[in-house]
Amino acid sequence: MPSHQAPTTLSGRFNAVRALTEALIAPLSDADATVQSMPDASPAKWHLAHTSWFFETFVLRDHVPGYRLFDDRFPFLFNSYYEAEGQRHARPRRGIVTRPTLADVIAYRHAVTAAVDTAMSQLSDDVRALVVLGCHHEQQHQELLLTDMLHLFAQNPIEPAIWPGAAPLASAAAAPLRWIEQPGGIVEVGHDGTGFAFDAEGPRHAALLAPHAIADRPITNGEWAAFIADGGYRDPRLWLADGWAWVQSEGIGAPLYWAQSDSGWTRFGLDGRHPVDAAAPVTHISLYEADAYASWAGARLPTEFEWEAAAKGQDPESGNQLDAAGPVSPRAADDGGCWFGNVWQWTGSAFRPYPGFRAAAGAVGEYNGKFMSGQFVLRGGSCATPRGHMRASYRNFFYPHQRWQFTGVRLARDL
Repeated sequence: MPSHQAPTTLSGRFNAVRALTEALIAPLSDADATVQSMPDASPAKWHLAHTSWFFETFVLRDHVPGYRLFDDRFPFLFNSYYEAEGQRHARPRRGIVTRPTLADVIAYRHAVTAAVDTAMSQLSDDVRALVVLGCHHEQQHQELLLTDMLHLFAQNPIEPAIWPGAAPLASAAAAPLRWIEQPGGIVEVGHDGTGFAFDAEGPRHAALLAPHAIADRPITNGEWAAFIADGGYRDPRLWLADGWAWVQSEGIGAPLYWAQSDSGWTRFGLDGRHPVDAAAPVTHISLYEADAYASWAGARLPTEFEWEAAAKGQDPESGNQLDAAGPVSPRAADDGGCWFGNVWQWTGSAFRPYPGFRAAAGAVGEYNGKFMSGQFVLRGGSCATPRGHMRASYRNFFYPHQRWQFTGVRLARDL
């Protein structure tokens, strides 16, 4: 468990979140922060500005009398997908915005942070709730910052490290996978109303589970290497039809950032390229790959409710999560937990609304509901998830082909 103490006031939390974001981009040049490596990823400079736009728009503009926008051109540049907020710069073209500079964006951040700080004591409870939402929103972007930076630097042929460091030591062999049998039955799932949660985590409701077993830990790199060696990427019988088409069209033969050398598999990370740690959880795999591995292993992916029921009572602040800027990476479990941190775990559940879900009124209602189509749920957080951000009811979601996040797999099977 971490030794750091989380801030106890909203102002303290707000400032800690804002400071961590800027610490994460400290190693970057203006060029590093401007370039966009693919449409799914955003430039670091955009993340810095967008999270500030969120506070400026929904807190300062809407609720602080007399506030004037830092720059009236910025809403067009740094809105993401809020249709109610008007036109915006196209997402795939964020990487061509060379001006404002990184220094200009940091000045914008500091101005917004100072304005929110000044207004904090005068904000109503409803507006303070928007500040809380903004902090959690920025924590999501902190994880995206790290994964987008990693993807960008991986495109550079010389594979520079963002945070140089010594090669990590190999872990001891992972413990054999153990199955935890669950009797099934009716369980309560979803957020229980205590503390913050995103709208997609509720309403809380009953779900019926069949008897099943769930693995006590995610699948490791060593186990994944065995899947590769056994021809897992070459056997169409293991793959969903869309997954097999993706493997064939994209030439997929290993997790993202893996490469094979004379001495074995290596993986590129935030600290450069190093040998794959066989005992650490495999990461940067798509839902298609996770599902194929499960078929190969004679198992399946858990449903999101099976995962939540199994993780109930576990400490969501445990495990390998983000505490400070640096080269985060999944590592072999050292606390016997394995439910939170390290890698997001794909489930077999589509990201759809719970019974009784209603999107909030106004622009903030566009936060999750509009994305409830074609994506799958992941649970548990990762090494890049800020500690304190996670809950057992937390639902992350991505399209089945996406794998630039720290995504892994935990198996389940029927009894």
